[in-house]
Amino acid sequence: MRPEIDRTGRGRWHRTDWMALLSGMLFIAVGIVFISRPSIEPMVMIPVVLGGLGFAGLVAILVRAVRR
Repeated sequence: MRPEIDRTGRGRWHRTDWMALLSGMLFIAVGIVFISRPSIEPMVMIPVVLGGLGFAGLVAILVRAVRR
């Protein structure tokens, strides 16, 4: 994404990349779950991760549609 110029003259800012933010939070949460509860099967967590990534993608698409 291109940074946009702040019209007040205080510098530059950029829009939030929701896909990256939510994906990072998802992987941090999955890592914490795996560390705290090692008895959870990886085959149980795969649908959780895929569903979370799908949700993050949906949010990113909706935010982009609203911004335009």
